[in-house]
Amino acid sequence: MHVTIVGAGPSGLVLSLLLAKVPGITVTLLDSASKVDDRPRAAHYAPSAIRVLSSAGVLEDIRTRGLIPDNMTWRNIRGKAITSIKNVSQHPHNPEALTVLPLGMLGALLLEHVARHSNIEVRWDANVVDVVNGEEKAWAIVKGKDGVEERVEADYLVGCDGANSQVRRSLFGSNFPGKTWDAQIVATNVYYPFEKFGYDDINFIIDPVDYYMAAKITTDGLWRVSYGEDTTLTPEQVIAHQPAKYERMLPGNPKPDAYTLLNVGPYRIHQRCAPSFRIGRILLAADAAHLCNPFGGLGLTGGLVDVGGLAQCLEGIARNVAGSEILDLYDIVRRDMWETVINPVSSDNFLRVSATDPDKALTDDAFLMMVEEAGKDEEKRRVFDEGVYAICHDFTQYWKESEVVVGQEEARL
Repeated sequence: MHVTIVGAGPSGLVLSLLLAKVPGITVTLLDSASKVDDRPRAAHYAPSAIRVLSSAGVLEDIRTRGLIPDNMTWRNIRGKAITSIKNVSQHPHNPEALTVLPLGMLGALLLEHVARHSNIEVRWDANVVDVVNGEEKAWAIVKGKDGVEERVEADYLVGCDGANSQVRRSLFGSNFPGKTWDAQIVATNVYYPFEKFGYDDINFIIDPVDYYMAAKITTDGLWRVSYGEDTTLTPEQVIAHQPAKYERMLPGNPKPDAYTLLNVGPYRIHQRCAPSFRIGRILLAADAAHLCNPFGGLGLTGGLVDVGGLAQCLEGIARNVAGSEILDLYDIVRRDMWETVINPVSSDNFLRVSATDPDKALTDDAFLMMVEEAGKDEEKRRVFDEGVYAICHDFTQYWKESEVVVGQEEARL
């Protein structure tokens, strides 16, 4: 079986590693860029995503280069704690503990692993301009740097090419149902001593104007600060306003000489889901298939769980223990997970920080009330911790017979 994956982001790279472990599968990975995207983006991998990364054989290296956070705390704009999840990572009792590594660093790590597989070909500067679903094959029309177009065929083609996915647009045009929030988020990476002010490893600041998330993302003390900004500001105005915003909202009200700012990246946030994740031999996964706002990390985690499940489906077909109809189940299950878990939970996460009265949060917000109760009751905490696996699904249950599967036996998704 030959699989073409469009998009060499984290989901595309992980999918290629999962498939490369299956005898008889070869992978071609196409990306329009010339290198891995290193912009400030997500960095937190929940246990459900860690399960997939472990199956891909990269978890040990991620843990070596990344960090395992301790507490997650919700605060008011003055920095006062409202409630906390102690040991949010579930370490060390859960081997799939939440782990942190910026996506740019993860991409470089994944590429190192990809290079060890002779059955994965990575092609940079390969701009996919269209995809076609044929009866026996699917193919991508790829334009190179020289402007010459070629046809790249495969048994299956997977779009992992992000929010602006050409694969999705080739299938559905502009039809990407959902909404765009009336909000602008600014992702920044900064060195600033939040610990000095009593902040935990992950912090959500609840405020109608100056809401933000501050989380430690590297072992050398780099922090991700993602905050809400006026939607009328242009990218240039957002960058110009950043010092004033930091001084107003961060603990200690720092001037620019008190921190080292590495990146500023404004973007709009969405809740959207494609009409289908399967059209014949063409599949969609991760941001190409669905979008959500970044608060709570369900976009990245959901995308990795997508490709973990899709790898199980394609593996079943390659091993002749599943028919192509298993891909219909992939479409049904993953879209249902977005509708019933990822969309409502991520929406609530955003509204919690941006539209909740911090003084009434423990009486008005059911989730924070649950967090508070889980801190006092071991059984409630156990149930709370198990909730992180709500988006998982084991597609190997649909295989026709049980097999020992390299790379997947430890990771029932």
